[in-house]
Amino acid sequence: MKPCFRFLYLLTVAISVLSASGCKSYWVDAEIQNQTGQTIHDLEVDYPTASFGANSLAPGAAMHYRLQIRGSGPVKVEYTFEDGKTAHAQGLNLEEHQQGRVTIRIFSSGKVEFVPNLKSAS
Repeated sequence: MKPCFRFLYLLTVAISVLSASGCKSYWVDAEIQNQTGQTIHDLEVDYPTASFGANSLAPGAAMHYRLQIRGSGPVKVEYTFEDGKTAHAQGLNLEEHQQGRVTIRIFSSGKVEFVPNLKSAS
């Protein structure tokens, strides 16, 4: 076999082995539900090593976000009511390699409910 064909053959084999080795990304689908009865503003959701949010979320609305967890730590939620009062909440801890779904419900009293449906990869 000529050297350049041997190199291409070995490169193809190496790529095939790496592809079959099972590299996997783990994702968590998050849904944030505004059950306050009013528009909330400056919504921010922090999770291990990242965050996401929205300028506003209408009453009864939900936003969806797909996150990838790096490291471990708590989920924190911060938002502002229409009257300018800011609310903070800290919920469940997330760990790297978890996957599934988390629902975050925001209520008018400032209470935030975290409903996880997660599993850890073994």
